[in-house]
Amino acid sequence: MRAAPTILHLDMDAFYASVEQASKPSLRGKAVIVGGLGPRGVVATASYEARRFGVHSAMPTAQARRLCPNGAYLIPRFTLYRQVSDVVMAMLRELSPLVEPLSLDEAFVDLEAGGVAFDADSARATGERLRADIRAATGLSGSVGLAGSKMLAKVASEEAKPAGLLLIEPGTERELLAPMSVRTLPGVGPATGEHLRRAGITTVGELVEAGEDELVRMIGRAHGAGLYRMALGLDDRAVVAERDAKSVSVEDTFDVDLHDRVRIRGEVQRLADRCVTRLRGSGHSGRTIVLKVRRYDFSTLTRSETLRGPTDDPGVVREAAARLLEAVDTTGGVRLLGVGVTGLADYTQEDLFAQSLAAGPEAAGGTGGAAGTGGAGGADRTGAAGGTAGPEAADGAAGAPEGPVPPGEPQEAPERRWAAGSDVRHVLYGPGWVQGSGVGRVTVRFEQPGSEPGRVRTFRVDDPDLEPSDPLPLVGDTAG
Repeated sequence: MRAAPTILHLDMDAFYASVEQASKPSLRGKAVIVGGLGPRGVVATASYEARRFGVHSAMPTAQARRLCPNGAYLIPRFTLYRQVSDVVMAMLRELSPLVEPLSLDEAFVDLEAGGVAFDADSARATGERLRADIRAATGLSGSVGLAGSKMLAKVASEEAKPAGLLLIEPGTERELLAPMSVRTLPGVGPATGEHLRRAGITTVGELVEAGEDELVRMIGRAHGAGLYRMALGLDDRAVVAERDAKSVSVEDTFDVDLHDRVRIRGEVQRLADRCVTRLRGSGHSGRTIVLKVRRYDFSTLTRSETLRGPTDDPGVVREAAARLLEAVDTTGGVRLLGVGVTGLADYTQEDLFAQSLAAGPEAAGGTGGAAGTGGAGGADRTGAAGGTAGPEAADGAAGAPEGPVPPGEPQEAPERRWAAGSDVRHVLYGPGWVQGSGVGRVTVRFEQPGSEPGRVRTFRVDDPDLEPSDPLPLVGDTAG
């Protein structure tokens, strides 16, 4: 616990939804919900306008639609979110070498370690300058908490939302925390909160009154003692600079359980390719391939295979994932598939055995052929480009054939899928985004960051002049 409030916690406000509102002028001030759009979709983020209707993160999208039927429901665009996050995190690293990211939109910063703040006044000035710089660079708002510990800095940023700054002066912690809910403290989830509520403890002040011995009796020594210290505002955890990623993975949840074994193999091949794309994008290779299968009854199986050396070869990863799948019983149906790579390294060592298998005739027939790759492009476009795809990714592959095309017969191109919120470009009208699609038509609003709300036009889903596009930057030149 420090004597000066030099630990900063930044939390971007409704990050995913705010990025969507900034990039889509017609949605500014409107209810925006980002997440999976299928029957099994889950809300990732809701704008503050949507939260007024009771919509919140982790809520089933179907429930959100009932609460907020007129909201804009969009797929996540993780490529853009990462780009914006990189800009923000770079600003934090200019303040200090000790930056501890918690997610794309949240991080702790040790201002004292960077020499930019040593007391309350300099810390507040640094926080205000950071908020202004973020607004200028991204057009987005972030909330800043400043305190002498990580726990209190996070509490402060939450209290400052949205778009504010709160500094907790050392010595005022207990007075500030006392009326707050016990759920404010780290480690108090729904189960612990309910257990405490049944004992008549609902606020942090009541935790302190109960005393350490009573809390230890109720919830155990380790948790009880730690919780009592936090209720007193005591937290000695240091800001730890970011660590390298330990794994790279992608997964898809399907609107309807998959039963066809050929389709399942094809989906695993697509996931392997997407995983390798992310692996290479991070500048890594890996030696352990992991397959995740969630079956119809919600039971989840994980299988892994360790190679002789790290690889970023898509053929090697596909082949290993296919071998792992052969050991899994999918008879009752599959609702989720995932492929990951662990044991990351920054170099590759060719796995000659796996490559020789991939070159053999039996391997060539086992990679899914056209079925394994026919829908991959669409899945990458509609399935959240960062790879943490939900049901919308399954939508992108729905047009793929479920088995190989017999020799000599022409293969029909799968119907193009346009997920709500995805970026497009038209030969005549320029950049825009998909508002919705169905019955062979796709509706596009043509606008871009910084423009006035744009016009809406409707096209055939197979219009050759309409193509998927990369996201435009939120601030700067968008004419390209």
